[in-house]
Amino acid sequence: MTTRALVTRRMLLRDMGTAGMAVMVLGVAACSEEPTDEATPTSEPGSTSTSDQPTSTSSPSPAPTSSTGRSAGHQWQRVNLGFVSAYIIYRNGEAAIVDTGVEDSEGSIEAALGEVGLGWDAVGHLIVTHKHPDHQGSMRGVLEASSAPWYAGAGDIGAITAPTAGSMVGDGDAVFDLEIIETPGHTPGHISVLDPAGGVLITGDALNGADGRVAGPNPDFSEDMDLANASVAKLAEFDYEVALFGHGDPVTEGASGLVSELAQSLDGG
Repeated sequence: MTTRALVTRRMLLRDMGTAGMAVMVLGVAACSEEPTDEATPTSEPGSTSTSDQPTSTSSPSPAPTSSTGRSAGHQWQRVNLGFVSAYIIYRNGEAAIVDTGVEDSEGSIEAALGEVGLGWDAVGHLIVTHKHPDHQGSMRGVLEASSAPWYAGAGDIGAITAPTAGSMVGDGDAVFDLEIIETPGHTPGHISVLDPAGGVLITGDALNGADGRVAGPNPDFSEDMDLANASVAKLAEFDYEVALFGHGDPVTEGASGLVSELAQSLDGG
């Protein structure tokens, strides 16, 4: 496995071409500053609980689903942990993981990698959308298993616990041909991740899924709602077909249009 260095947006636009890629994202349904117990996943692929608190302390097992992006070879894989979802964008035998779920979720991540014929040796990148424990809880397990470099936003990286030092990323940066978008508000250093070639946006908690549509960040767990709503408007400026959320089922068609509608409603339009 070859670990790619962090590159700028200019390098992304120069080098991306038509190469295929895929992304895995993990999350948990309720985001808070306090650690949460592990969630018990639903047994059917694609299902997601709407409860704000986990109901079991048993180790989660994956119920992955997958989909194809805009062009051939661009795939994403979801790991449904019941209260959190995990997604992958992978290509040519190499993968990026976005978020790690709650503590002890690495077994479910490993199983989901196996669903697409990959193992820990394929994981070349770990991106953390923000500091909340339901998104960084399994950092140690994932990093020790994969030895991958990891990345987070400047405003949150100091609050993320990991066995190795991470790299700060923000607007204009890319990891594994994934564009980093600063989306503060839910937390100061929150970031979202865009696969431009595949038309897939990974939102962390900057957005939520809600009955096939898109909802804004949860005000109960967001530190600055004015900034959070501004980040929704920012995400509406990009083009993507699919939106993958930390909490809620993915939107697989017309996602950027739905985000634009949400941004207008938040602006009073």
